Amino acid sequence: MTGLGAVFRPQLPPERLRAVARLADEAGLEELWLWEDCFLEGGVSTTAAALAWTERLRVGIGLLPVPLRNVAVTAMEAAALHRMFPGRPVLVVGHGVQDWMGQVGARAGSPLTLLREQLDALRALLRGERVTTEGRYVRLDGVALDWPPAQAPEVLAGATGPRTLRLAGEAADGTLLTSATSADGVGKARVLIDEGRASAGRTDAHRVVVYVLAATGPGAEARLRAELAAEGLADVPELGVAGDAGAVAKAVRRYAEAGADTVILQPTADEPDPEGFVRFVAEDVRPLVP
Repeated sequence: MTGLGAVFRPQLPPERLRAVARLADEAGLEELWLWEDCFLEGGVSTTAAALAWTERLRVGIGLLPVPLRNVAVTAMEAAALHRMFPGRPVLVVGHGVQDWMGQVGARAGSPLTLLREQLDALRALLRGERVTTEGRYVRLDGVALDWPPAQAPEVLAGATGPRTLRLAGEAADGTLLTSATSADGVGKARVLIDEGRASAGRTDAHRVVVYVLAATGPGAEARLRAELAAEGLADVPELGVAGDAGAVAKAVRRYAEAGADTVILQPTADEPDPEGFVRFVAEDVRPLVP
């Protein structure tokens, strides 16, 4: 079955999250995804709150920028979330936006090396291992979590470029693709991810999650086109979807057929009814997606 979810965008004030998360839980939405965009809202704090306000909803952090965080801190935060809310948090790490990383003095000389080192150390720590490593960026001396998760959780990597997609296949348990990815782009990403998996000899499961920009209701097409234009994506064919539940479900199925395991519908930044969007995804679109 294709997984389905929605994004709570950080353009909304943090105090709006409680109502949206509770509605998502009550409406039967599978996954609600949050962003740690600079300088809007913290990913761990909002995820913890959303998990505490709900009973069954999975909550994704998409994503935590690795230049901002010591890997031991990320592991401690992730382990605590998974012990308190087993199986419900979804952790994604990635490069972050390089301009933002520069603003806070955290821009790495080699983002790819940093991400590889963080993924290796983070996954080992969450498996309960004691880690000693002396990398270019990650340096740990006999570090082990006192409270590792009962089961090692999946760690996804956010990826766009070919080298990062191959790294995700090699060193992560899944990949998160941005809303700038078309259905055709998902298929191409899968090829690169599988190249990385083959090079590392991996045969375990690898979940591919993709954000898909979506709009419904009055002015949906105009809102979608305006956002794509603002992102410089107006000329990318078949990117995003506007329309009723049938049109959105058709787009979700197209992404699933291209290789996405989970599709997370991303409202436009000016979505006039965030709660209504979540209910639309859970109650109208979900029944139309196998």
